[in-house]
Amino acid sequence: MSFLSRLLLRSTNSSITTTNTRFFSAVTAASQRTPSLITLVNDENDPKYITEKFKKACQTEWFRKNKPVYERTVRRLAAAKKFEWIEDILEEQNKYPNMSKEGFVARIINLYGRSGMFENAQKVFDEMPQRNCKRSVLSFNALLNACVNSKKFDLVEEIFKELPGEISIEPDIASYNTLIKGLCGKGSLSEAVALIDEIEKKGLKPDHFSYNLLLHESYTKGRFEQGEEIWRRMVEKNVGRDIRSYNARLLGLALEMKSEEMVGLFEELKGNGIKPDVFTFTALVRGCAGEGKVDEAKMWYKELEKNGFRPMKLVFSSLLPAMCKDGDLESAFEICKEIFSKRLLVDGDIMQEVVDELVKGSKREEAEEIVELANKNEYLQFKLRLSSEDYAVPNIMSYDSRARGLTWNKMFTDAVDLTDVMKAVGVSRDLRTYNASING
Repeated sequence: MSFLSRLLLRSTNSSITTTNTRFFSAVTAASQRTPSLITLVNDENDPKYITEKFKKACQTEWFRKNKPVYERTVRRLAAAKKFEWIEDILEEQNKYPNMSKEGFVARIINLYGRSGMFENAQKVFDEMPQRNCKRSVLSFNALLNACVNSKKFDLVEEIFKELPGEISIEPDIASYNTLIKGLCGKGSLSEAVALIDEIEKKGLKPDHFSYNLLLHESYTKGRFEQGEEIWRRMVEKNVGRDIRSYNARLLGLALEMKSEEMVGLFEELKGNGIKPDVFTFTALVRGCAGEGKVDEAKMWYKELEKNGFRPMKLVFSSLLPAMCKDGDLESAFEICKEIFSKRLLVDGDIMQEVVDELVKGSKREEAEEIVELANKNEYLQFKLRLSSEDYAVPNIMSYDSRARGLTWNKMFTDAVDLTDVMKAVGVSRDLRTYNASING
């Protein structure tokens, strides 16, 4: 009998008003308890205390239905690397009848996966029959996701091929999308692309998740032409493209230094009613900066801020070196001050490069101001130095970091020239120096 039914039958002499008052008071009391535990999980610094309070709260049915609190708690414990306590609170669920319901069990499997605890996730899946809990494609997909989230990429394909036959299920499109993700994580991009044909042969229809995974992996791994082929196929099949689809292609165009096509694609996404996000503007800044179009890069940076987005670290890794190379030291100086005033993230090597260029450009006062801001800040974990007689000579780590930054921005000629500079100043190149050039 449900809680509401019991409440209605509790007393035939009670008035409707009294009954309603009691009912809504109970609901209100329950709802008031939820925020208090969320606050506890967010604010409490003692993982053990969180674990104890969580286990006690699990005794109530309404709490066990609270997905956000479960997810947040597991994230907090995983961040603290208290994996034994994650196991403790999730094993606690075995006491309750929810573990005979597939939806609840799938949640537990996913939570183990997000914590990188695949063996625990697999154990929960294997024990489902003992709890009279059916195993369908829902729990199968949860296990696949746990495998991918735990970075057990070598196991994903094996599970996908063998398990459906053992438990008599047919993988759905979500199953195939997880397999695609696993193959991409494994580095088997060609196999992942080939799955599109297999999916269609199975009578399923690849969706935008399928294509987005392949677009992102192709463009970010330098397989531009393959990315373009996947994009064309997406258009031909009339698969809806979302902001992630456009962002993947924008990044591909940025890496290929095709800024004009990039701007055209931006206009297309706006014309299709899609709202750009921070990744959209980051790609536009990066593309223009990489081509040396500093004014355009600055314009897109302003658009990023105008649209209310907080600049990412990657923006500055492209924009500041481009400004320095173009001689636009005043703009670089202003952005550096903005970084500290807004507590934005930036690589120390990028900031040091600005300081060096300011000194070289006879802007020592500005350089001193940036150094002082950096050395007094409480959130960035680096210190800066002035380029002067007492300036420390860059070592191999400094040059390696600079080489990575140059190749990341596709400034390959500059990266190669840097190795000559190293030789001239007597700094021996190491494996990381060569790897940076090779990866570029």
